[in-house]
Amino acid sequence: MLVHHHSTPTLPTRVVVLGAGGFVGGAIVRRLLADRIAVLPLTRNDVNLMEADACEKLRAILRPTDSLVFVSAVAPAKTVPMLMQNLRMAEVVCEVLSSMTVDHLVYVSSDAVYADDANPVRECSPIAPTTLHGLMHAARELMLKSSTQAPVACLRPTLIYGSLDPHNGYGPNRFRRQAAKGESIQIFGEGEEQRDHVLVDDVARVVSLVVAARSSGALNVVTGVSTSFKRIADMIASQFGVDVVSQPRPGPRPHLLHRFFDITQIHKAFPTFQCTPLEQGLEQARKGAE
Repeated sequence: MLVHHHSTPTLPTRVVVLGAGGFVGGAIVRRLLADRIAVLPLTRNDVNLMEADACEKLRAILRPTDSLVFVSAVAPAKTVPMLMQNLRMAEVVCEVLSSMTVDHLVYVSSDAVYADDANPVRECSPIAPTTLHGLMHAARELMLKSSTQAPVACLRPTLIYGSLDPHNGYGPNRFRRQAAKGESIQIFGEGEEQRDHVLVDDVARVVSLVVAARSSGALNVVTGVSTSFKRIADMIASQFGVDVVSQPRPGPRPHLLHRFFDITQIHKAFPTFQCTPLEQGLEQARKGAE
C-alpha cells in the first residue's frame, strides 16, 4: 500500500521522466504538463542507459530536489538477453541514486511480478513471477529500493492499452489495428480468458497523483474489472463494423486463465480517482488513432 509523505498534494519542484520517448512515458509527460507540473522529459537521445557515459550524463542532469519517474524498459522482456539489458539499464539508475540524493522515486513496474495463483491480486500478494518480464520488474523494484534513501513508489499496472501503443500484443491494441484495416478480429479459441486492462492515460493520472503526494510503497494500477478477450473483441468490432473470428490456439490454453484484482488500496490512496471504464477507454483509443 502507499504512504503519502505530503498530507496535502504539493507540486514537486521538477519531475524528471526517464523513458519519456516511450508509450507510457510519453503519456506521463503529457499528464504532468496538463497538471502544470514542471517536467524534464528524457529520451534515449538524452541519456541512453546502455551507453558507457549514461551514469555521468544522468548524474549531471538530476538535482536533489527532483522527483524521478523511471519508466525506461525494453518491454516485454521475453528473452534472457532482454532481461539482462533491462537489468543493466536499472543498474545505471541505481549507481546514480546511490551516489546522490533525489527527493522522490517512482518506478513504473508491472502486475507480472505477482504469482499466477494470486486471485484476487492484492498489493500484499506474493512476489513470485513466472515470466522473464515479471522477474525483470521484481528485480528492478528491489534494486531501486536498496539504492536510495528517498521515498520509492512502485506502481504495478496491469495490461495497458491506448492509441499510441507501438506493440501488437494480443488484446485491445491488436484487435483495434485489425479492425481499423477492415479485417476480422482474430481471437484464440473462445477468447474466454479474463483480464483487467487499464488505459494508459489512467496510469499517467496515477503517476501525477503519486508525485504530488510524494508517496512510497506499492500500488496496483488497475480497474478492478476483468473482461474476457471475446467481450473486448466484440466491443471493438462494434465500433468498426467488423466480425470476430475464432481461430485455433497456437499452443495449450494459458495456465493463467483469469486474473482479478482487489482495488481497495487504490481507493484508499486516492478516493476521488476512478479508472476509465473499458468501453469508454476503447472508444478514446479509437478516436486517438484517427
